[in-house]
Order: sequence, then C-alpha cells, then structure tokens
Amino acid sequence: MQRNAHQMILIALTLVCLAIVGCARVDEAALDSSDSLPLRMQVAHLPNAIRIHERVISGGRPDGEAAFEELRSLGVKTIISVDGSQPDLQLSAKYEMRYVHLPHGYNGIPDTRAAELAKAVRHFEGPIYIHCHHGLHRSPTAAAVACVSNGMMDPMAASKLLKFAGTSENYRGLYQSVANARRLDNQFLDALTADFPKIAELPPLAEAMVELERTFDHLKRLSAVDWKSLDDHPDLHPDHEALMLWEHFTELLRMESVAKKPAAFRLLLEQSESDSRTLERLLRDRMTNIAIGSTEIDELFKRLSTNCAACHRVYRDIPLAD
Repeated sequence: MQRNAHQMILIALTLVCLAIVGCARVDEAALDSSDSLPLRMQVAHLPNAIRIHERVISGGRPDGEAAFEELRSLGVKTIISVDGSQPDLQLSAKYEMRYVHLPHGYNGIPDTRAAELAKAVRHFEGPIYIHCHHGLHRSPTAAAVACVSNGMMDPMAASKLLKFAGTSENYRGLYQSVANARRLDNQFLDALTADFPKIAELPPLAEAMVELERTFDHLKRLSAVDWKSLDDHPDLHPDHEALMLWEHFTELLRMESVAKKPAAFRLLLEQSESDSRTLERLLRDRMTNIAIGSTEIDELFKRLSTNCAACHRVYRDIPLAD
C-alpha cells in the first residue's frame, strides 16, 4: 500500500515537471515566433524603434548619452547608419559599440549597397541597430532589405513592415527596393568584398542637404511651440535657425553641381532661399516686438515646407533608374 502511494506520488511529480517543461517550451517558442514581430519597442530615446528580428532593430538616430544607454540596455553591439549625417563615434566607442556607415537615399537602395547591408547584418555582432534620422523611411527599408537578403524575413512581410513603421508611400523608390529584395546566397555574401567605414564620404550636395534637413527639423520643432524656446533644447533660437536655413540655400545655389541641375530645381531653391531670408527677418523682428503675431511666420514656414515637399517628390523620392 505504501509502495503504491509512493509510486503515485512519483508519477504525479513527473507529470507536474513535464507540464512545467512543456509550458516553458511553449513560452520560448512564442517569444521566438515571427508572428510576434515586428514589435514597436517601449523606449524613450530611440525614435520609432521597432524590433524586426531577434537580431535586428530599426529606428531613428541615437542622439546623446541617454539614447546610447538605451542601446546598451537592449544589448546592441553594432550600429548601422543609413543616414547621411556623421555617426557619433565618440559615444559609440564609450559604449563599446561598432558603428558602420552605409548611407542611401530616399529614392531606393542600389543593389551594391543592399548586398553590403545584408553582409553587415550577417557578419557583425548583434543585436544590430539600423537607423536613419527619424527611423521612419530609410532605416526600416534598409533593415527589411537586409533581413530578406539573409532569409530572416519573408518578402511579403517586408512590404508590410514599411507600413507598420510609418514609411510614406510617397517614397516610391524605398517601397520598390523592398519589393525587389530577394534571398542572397550565403556563399555570395561571405565572399563579397565590402568596405565598412565608420564615416562614409558623401558628395558635397548630399552633405549640404543633410545639414539643411537638420536645420529644417529644428525649425519644425520650434514652430510647434509657437516659435518659443524648447525646454530640452534651449540653445535653439528661431531667428538664428532661420538664418542658418537661408545660408544653406545660398550655399546650395553656389554649387557647381546645382548649376547643372534642371532650371525648375534651381527655381525651387531660389524661392526657398528668398522665403527663408524673409522668415529670418520676421522672427528677428518678433524677438524685439512681442506684439507681432505668428500668423505670417506660420504661413511662410508652411510655404517653405510645401516647396521642399514638391522638390522631394520630383528630384529625391523617385525610384532609382534600372
């Protein structure tokens, strides 16, 4: 009787253990399941951070100590920038992360760059954080193309990822790059000779556009608070940022490469140069006369934004030529 009771206890304990192990396996499988990805991450300092694969995260530019602290908390070992601006090598070195600079445009990812991104994701230590400026357009595209090329993501899921990330359909070239992405052979990727610079050299026009975009983003933030100081960026002054925008447009118009562009492109730049000069004057006047309202300033900035969007549609966001 005692022996039977002892056997029953052993059987019961065995069943409990099997149940626990079985539940653990189910939970682990759920965590690894692609059905749970992409996943928007709950972070404070990494814009639009999305986990695409257990090895790959897409997002916006890590700016400052707090952002790199978050990257470290996520276990990130490698950062790939597809933005034109220079990576923060000082902070990446401090947090012992490798930075790779593989920029591409809004018009799509050339095949050569797509292969380099795929090799980087395959080759470098993960998790890997792929970023552009805002994390909305170029980085999800680069991450999707790299993951599809490595067999880490289904091509159909890649197109859905762009919509999940908020990538505008106006960026036809980016959507086309993802639609064209295909699995690349591992032997091809391993044999591929690629340069993985910490800072890539950019054409002067591309560098100038990066600086212009950064200044425009500053003005966009200032406009959202009625052209007042930002609590987290008190060093930004509306009139000075408008002055910088005017200077950027002026320098662009002096470039030899711009002189060779279509007349319609140069006209858009000339209009924006004139509007940014007026914007700087109005903001400077408002600094000394608070009675001046913001209606005219807002309308002018809206016109600048519309002008930039029109230029991008025609000259920046179109798909790459075959």
